[in-house]
Amino acid sequence: MSSAAFEHLSPAFPQRAAWGTASSLRAWQQEALTLYQNEQPRDFLCVATPGAGKTTFALRVAQTLLQSRAIRRIVVVTPTEHLKVQWADAAARVGIQLDPGTGGSSRKGRSREYDGSAVTYAGVAARSYVYEALCVSKDVLVIFDEIHHAGDSKSWGEAIEYAFQNARRRLSLTGTPFRSDDNPIPFVAYDELAPGVMQSRADYTYGYSEALADHVVRPVLFMNYGGPMRWRTKAGDELAADLGIPMTKDLTAAAWRTALAPTGEWVSAVLRAADRRLTEVRRHVPDAGGLVIATNQTTARAYAKLLTEMTGQRPCVVLSDDSKASARIDEFSASDERWMVAVRMVSEGVDVPRLAVGVYATAISTPLFFAQAVGRFVRSRRRGEVATVFLPTVPVLLAHAATLEKQRDHVLGRPRNDEGDIWAETEALIEAANRDASAADDLLGSFEALESQATFDHVLFDSQAFGMHAEPSSQDEADYLGLPGLLEPNQVSVLLADRQRRQLRRRERDDRKAEPEVALHRAIASKRKELNSLVAQYARLKGIPHSHVHADLRRECGGPKLAQASQGEVDQRIVAIRGWLRG
Repeated sequence: MSSAAFEHLSPAFPQRAAWGTASSLRAWQQEALTLYQNEQPRDFLCVATPGAGKTTFALRVAQTLLQSRAIRRIVVVTPTEHLKVQWADAAARVGIQLDPGTGGSSRKGRSREYDGSAVTYAGVAARSYVYEALCVSKDVLVIFDEIHHAGDSKSWGEAIEYAFQNARRRLSLTGTPFRSDDNPIPFVAYDELAPGVMQSRADYTYGYSEALADHVVRPVLFMNYGGPMRWRTKAGDELAADLGIPMTKDLTAAAWRTALAPTGEWVSAVLRAADRRLTEVRRHVPDAGGLVIATNQTTARAYAKLLTEMTGQRPCVVLSDDSKASARIDEFSASDERWMVAVRMVSEGVDVPRLAVGVYATAISTPLFFAQAVGRFVRSRRRGEVATVFLPTVPVLLAHAATLEKQRDHVLGRPRNDEGDIWAETEALIEAANRDASAADDLLGSFEALESQATFDHVLFDSQAFGMHAEPSSQDEADYLGLPGLLEPNQVSVLLADRQRRQLRRRERDDRKAEPEVALHRAIASKRKELNSLVAQYARLKGIPHSHVHADLRRECGGPKLAQASQGEVDQRIVAIRGWLRG
């Protein structure tokens, strides 16, 4: 498509009779807009937490620039095909008409009524010369939605930089400008932190903590589930481990993969718990929906079958290679169906505001993907809505959940042993799994998940842990799943603390009723397991290593190390740590 073809995208802007009335801006949007208008920058990076309203802000910028004739055309660059349509619909509501390219080939040009177009990053990379010609011939505003995708590969970054080097204005948006790679993001400013280490610099930042205080986003409850796993390795060895217990990276990855296997009990138990939570939320929010984020298409279909058997309703299944994927998302968003199962189609940018319950059933562990996935559940429609996300008890995921409110920038030249990069290779394997499930098996080596069971571990809220291990379908688990669907953040903390006290009292009553005729070695083993569970809970609550808690208990209660402690000495430590938890 030649630059001349873009001449027909819309008539001269001053001839437009009237604009749609834009909705009133939130405080942060108005503040960012005022900053933009005062500085009139060529490049501007806005970092705002998912669900805060980046699209509305960007369209108001576009509207003011069109009205002042500072620009004559708009190009919106998005990560996915679905988002092109979503942007076109949002723009139309404020009187801006964007062509999402859904009407066939664009080589012959489009209707003169359009003010611009929406295209994917891949689309720009494939035909960068077209957009370079447009920017030379016209005053163009380019809006980069989730600009970090321009750093997905070196070739993409180079194409984006070439295509829009002559753009009159460039507005970059992201909720997560951090990545695990060293590909610089075009049109983003970097400051030197240390020799060879550069960090991105945003022009305006609006984080999750600010959005939560402004009631722009929902508070998030993370329901964490561990449990015993058993699998067979390539060499034919059978291994077993408890998900959530500190292990090596390889053992954790294998236990995690075992938990996600659709044939095991873990996934079934977690899906049942999530569906029960969704039922409770729908008592107060009748159209609330749930989303299961799966690793690949094979597991997505298997999870959908499990949900169908549990609920009697077939969930909406969204697969990346389905030509009707965008239509399915739109239909689900407008309906009151309970569940949707997807691979990556709903992980970023897609707006389904009624999603309130999520199951993170994927092994992708990068902070970028995790934040974008959680972002699907935090968009607030009315005050008091609460989001709930079910997680496997994996240390890297718990770390992401506990630091949800922290701002991260894109860092170039970071040492490869940084904590955020420990799981980087997993994402590459899962990318292969999205294309071909058997390819992932080849890369990971022969692996057979043999058995998995779920145990409710704890609830993480506002970086604090509440609750102790409980069996699925127990009263302890039901107390946490039954939290009301409409709560203020301070009410969530109060109710979680109350549920924890109730659980502790129930455990103490059960201990008093326990049968004494048990072999000593079994009784001591049971007590040690209970103590370790309490220690794990307290360690998460305080953010300290388990070993430090055990050392503090020995200092307070006396006695030898746990392995040599008598039943009475273990009981004494259990009483002490229960007191710490109540305090």
